[in-house]
Amino acid sequence: MKQQVAELLTAALEQLSQTENWPKELQEQVFARPVQVENTRDKAHGDVASNIAMTLAKPLRAAPKQIAEKIVAALPASELVVKAEIAGPGFINLFLAEGSAQQIINTIFEQGEHFGRSQAHAGQKVQVEFASVNPTGPLHVGHGRGAAYGATLANILAATGWEVTKEYYVNDAGRQMDILALSVWLRYLQHLDEDLQFPSNAYQGDYILDIAKTLHKEHGESLQYESSLVFENVPADEPQGGDKETHIDALIENARKLLGEKYALVFKAGLETILQDIREDLGEFGVEFDVWFSELSLTSGENAVASTIAALQEKGVIEERDGALWFKSTDYGDDKDRVVTRDNGLTTYFASDIAYHRNKFERGFDRVIDVWGADHHGYIARVNAALEAQGLDPNKLTVKLIQMVSLFRGSEPVKMTTRGGMYVTLRELREEVGNDAARFFYIMKKVDQATEFDLELAKSQTKDNPVFYIQYAHARVCSVQRKLEERKWQWNKELGLAATSALTEDSEKAIMTQLARYPEVLMAASNNLEPHSLANYLRELAGDFHSYYNATKVLVDDEALRNARIALSEAVRQVIKNGLDLLGVSSPEEM
Repeated sequence: MKQQVAELLTAALEQLSQTENWPKELQEQVFARPVQVENTRDKAHGDVASNIAMTLAKPLRAAPKQIAEKIVAALPASELVVKAEIAGPGFINLFLAEGSAQQIINTIFEQGEHFGRSQAHAGQKVQVEFASVNPTGPLHVGHGRGAAYGATLANILAATGWEVTKEYYVNDAGRQMDILALSVWLRYLQHLDEDLQFPSNAYQGDYILDIAKTLHKEHGESLQYESSLVFENVPADEPQGGDKETHIDALIENARKLLGEKYALVFKAGLETILQDIREDLGEFGVEFDVWFSELSLTSGENAVASTIAALQEKGVIEERDGALWFKSTDYGDDKDRVVTRDNGLTTYFASDIAYHRNKFERGFDRVIDVWGADHHGYIARVNAALEAQGLDPNKLTVKLIQMVSLFRGSEPVKMTTRGGMYVTLRELREEVGNDAARFFYIMKKVDQATEFDLELAKSQTKDNPVFYIQYAHARVCSVQRKLEERKWQWNKELGLAATSALTEDSEKAIMTQLARYPEVLMAASNNLEPHSLANYLRELAGDFHSYYNATKVLVDDEALRNARIALSEAVRQVIKNGLDLLGVSSPEEM
């Protein structure tokens, strides 16, 4: 209803723009943002209201009341609005026709699975890059939140007209990948009974040994060297009073020298095995990507990293200091300058980030959304600085930071580490609580807030479990149809839709008001990048329906009223399903 009223007000403005011959520049200002319509707190002042006249006072250079009078006078005739009044400094209060609330049921049936969707952002392209975890081990429960958020956000953006590209940035270059390759090789040597001390800074999980065993199966002993050669001239590790970083870097250098071209076999074994596991894990979680972008591709072929650095040098924003190249990011608001090429000639992670974001904008996206872990907060200023230095618009980039997930089993916290291998994987979480609960629990709070994931609650079948509560509302409506069959009755949809004026109970009106909110909730979730608001809405709608169903008999003897109440229930079912589909959660017919 609010959308329909907004369309009426917009039509009035369009009429005014023609009759008053507004110049093109003024029209662009007036129609730059959609008309906002809100429910009134006091129905004595109308059903809905708009402050459009006040927002246009400056561009139209007129008093809000005067603008409001012109808008009301230009309102097209409509069966929806029976009266419009001007109140206070220029509010337009609108009174809706009796039965307008019931009209939402007809609209839902007409639009079905498309109800709530819009083409508001049609013709605009957005890239959502998320869940881009280093392929050095299985996904853990912390990674799951970014995956669920990114996938759900992409669904919501697409539902409001955006052309969405979902992308995973594969960090298949750099030191962490070398540490992974070394870890696999050393486990391979141990598997062949070489006596060695596994580095404290290597990857410790059992999955490393599994990859090593496969490596042995495929390549036999061709990659074996005596441990004395592997550890030759390697400084002590941290437990022996040394430095774990220099220790593992020296081991990586020895591995490269000893293995030569065969080092690539070990590197590939670790990368491809883990990346395939990540693909499968995310796929089973209902998270699919349009693009898997390789970091290595940025330094191969035309070498985008080198060309990006060269372009920045031409702009005079790269400075050489002690043999290294520094990007002068402080000139663009960063707290310090950043190295892009080290004094040994190797480029940094940040250099790849600059080239990658340049690549994103070259692909023609109107908006770019990066979903990062909270520990990447410090990267935002430097990436924005790099965009600005290249003449790109930083305002087209939005970074959403995913806060930590604390896992609980009942009242007991579950401790997790990463490289030590003592963590709960996303796959283990999904196997315990199911995909539906995992997807919903991950996105039911703002992502900038830390969240506690209660395993016991997620598995419970009570109203305290929000996903169960919502799904149960859907299943309850489905049960109504089964009960009809038991009574040898049939639902007459046409009669039900024709008799919606019989839905006069306060609880019925409340549900219809909630149903009418769905399109605006979806649009707000899209514009604000906040899927949790959709999850909260579905919980409220389910609560309204459960209260109604518990207190009101749906299958009454009065045929018209019975069919109208079933129509209302089916409208609730449709909206719940529409919302759950966007959240990546199923809508069971029985529970």
